[in-house]
Amino acid sequence: MKYLLSLFAAVLLFSCSTQKSQSKYSTIEYEAGACFGFCPIYKMTIQADRTAVLEAEHFNFSKGTSKDEFSKPREGTFTTTIKEADYNKLVTSLNDLDVKSLQDKYGSRNVSDMPTSYLRIKLADGTSKNTEDYGKRGSEKLMKVYQIFEDLKQSQQWTKVK
Repeated sequence: MKYLLSLFAAVLLFSCSTQKSQSKYSTIEYEAGACFGFCPIYKMTIQADRTAVLEAEHFNFSKGTSKDEFSKPREGTFTTTIKEADYNKLVTSLNDLDVKSLQDKYGSRNVSDMPTSYLRIKLADGTSKNTEDYGKRGSEKLMKVYQIFEDLKQSQQWTKVK
């Protein structure tokens, strides 16, 4: 009986330690497009294992605001592993957003000076959702997600790869 109880306890402990919460998002991609001003232009792709790639074009790390920035080469491609707390914050915001119910397009193109954002999400169940937001004001919850991506550019330790 002691052996059976010990075996049961070992199996229980082993199963608890090997369970890892799986993200329901296999890939989260955010792209911020240009405007007529100094809007950051970049694309960030985050995998379920928290590895991320940042493809920075212009106005992401520079302090100045000059149109001369466009004549400079793109800022580069960077990689990192997103800190667990920051990734959890992003996932929580996406869960609050109810990704599958997002519209395909937001915004009105009556004004021609607004940046466009693209949120592309691949879910672990094989489905995906793509949302285009002209003006980046689709909803309050969407704007919160956009801000998280902006914050990730500054709060992570990015390594330039090219």
